[in-house]
Amino acid sequence: MSSPTLATPGSATAHAVIRLHPNDDVVIATRQLVSGTRIDAEDLVVSGLIPPGHKIATRAITKGEPVKRYNQIIGVARENIARGQHVHVQNLGMADFSRDHAFGVDQHPTAYTGEPAHFMGIRRDDGRVATRNYIGVLTSVNCSATVARAIADHFRRDVHPEALADFPNVDGVIALTHGLGCGIDMQGEGIRILRRTLAGYAMHPNFASVLFVGLGCETNQIGGVLEAGGLRDDKPRLRSFTIQDSGGTRKTIEHGIAMVREMLVDANRATREPLPASHIVVGLQCGGSDGYSGISANPVLGAAVDRLVQNGGTAILSETPEVYGAEHLLTRRAVSREVGEKLLARIAWWQDYCERNGAALDNNPSAGNKVGGLTTILEKSLGAVAKGGTTNLVEVYEYAQPVTAKGFVFMDSPGYDPMSATGQVASGANLICFTTGRGSAYGCAPSPSLKLATNTPLWERQEDDMDINCGGVIDGTASINELGEAVFRMMLDCASGKPSKSELHGYGQNEFVPWQVGVVT
Repeated sequence: MSSPTLATPGSATAHAVIRLHPNDDVVIATRQLVSGTRIDAEDLVVSGLIPPGHKIATRAITKGEPVKRYNQIIGVARENIARGQHVHVQNLGMADFSRDHAFGVDQHPTAYTGEPAHFMGIRRDDGRVATRNYIGVLTSVNCSATVARAIADHFRRDVHPEALADFPNVDGVIALTHGLGCGIDMQGEGIRILRRTLAGYAMHPNFASVLFVGLGCETNQIGGVLEAGGLRDDKPRLRSFTIQDSGGTRKTIEHGIAMVREMLVDANRATREPLPASHIVVGLQCGGSDGYSGISANPVLGAAVDRLVQNGGTAILSETPEVYGAEHLLTRRAVSREVGEKLLARIAWWQDYCERNGAALDNNPSAGNKVGGLTTILEKSLGAVAKGGTTNLVEVYEYAQPVTAKGFVFMDSPGYDPMSATGQVASGANLICFTTGRGSAYGCAPSPSLKLATNTPLWERQEDDMDINCGGVIDGTASINELGEAVFRMMLDCASGKPSKSELHGYGQNEFVPWQVGVVT
């Protein structure tokens, strides 16, 4: 996506609107516009109140006609729309139209950098590279969640600073619990996804060691999780036990604390060293999107992703329901028809999944998205795919499947951010970048999460939670390219150990949400 064009400087309404493409039927308001406001750059007079981030018709549109933004169809007019009118849910609806998937027509050689950028990473004994150094307490079932939290809480620096005083190289002990593990089919897709997710976390490089705690009689036995991931109890890297075998809650907590104390000695030996950026794997997320997301933060992140890929790194785009309607832009970048067809197969799975459950893929955007200016899932998706930059789509993965390819890839997931990012981390993401226009508060332990604000008012209101302001693209004070470079440098700094805002606030443990599919009995 090219940089947006702003209203002509010097006019009474300079920077009042953004036109994204000459063929678009709408422009985007950069601030609230009242009826009668003249937009000189468009020779347009506003009719009615236009909130910031919302769309204004630049031509008369007849009922049933397609409406374009990004030079792509975002819906059809539900009624006649006059020039200058607000275009939103009251007069724009979903469109059903064919898309030209044109597999691979836009793929091109990646311009790799001669000397890759470096960051200060942690190299594990088996060659895996970490951006953080945690000890993890994982659970096989909801029944062991309470004891897992109690074990981890014993080592909280804010409550018991003495517990980790002798282990300065350890970032912390964290418990990742969930509400699953029983009442599910022992052979079904649901338990396969859960086990794949837990195994992915158990082998994640950001964990120096992992302690698995179960109840003992659950459907999701710890042995099944380890087998699914090709893992085994391996002191001190991976330990496991159950409440029933330990003799109850109190003894389980005491036993777990003792095990973690043993793990801390080995974990504290970890040190950082200069490593190439090719070891960074970034999960791309957007949440609380608004009308600016596809104009500022998402393409800014895309520019940073291009730099990461050019340095040999990997970026994972997900949230399949939120690329629906824009999937043709990704298939055009696929390195092969096979890769493109994999993406379409995941879209087809979601269409069938929604139909079976009486839902629809166009049930998006959310209420907050609509307040921010987004009208249809087509519009939201077209902005969301900008996070993936412009390099080739090299592979498509299922949820929590280990990502082994280098470059820009796609991992199937729901659009629900914690669930999607959980899958990305299970797949190997050691960093998350999260764009937001409404102000999402989010973290994703054990991988740090950087948050990109789409607009300056959000940044000023919620700077406490945001890591960078991309609103300069809207204000006309910064370019996508400039901010893309800044975000790439921020990735390197964060991967080197500089804490993100969400880490400073302690986000991350409650956002572990494995995807639940299938029948619960």
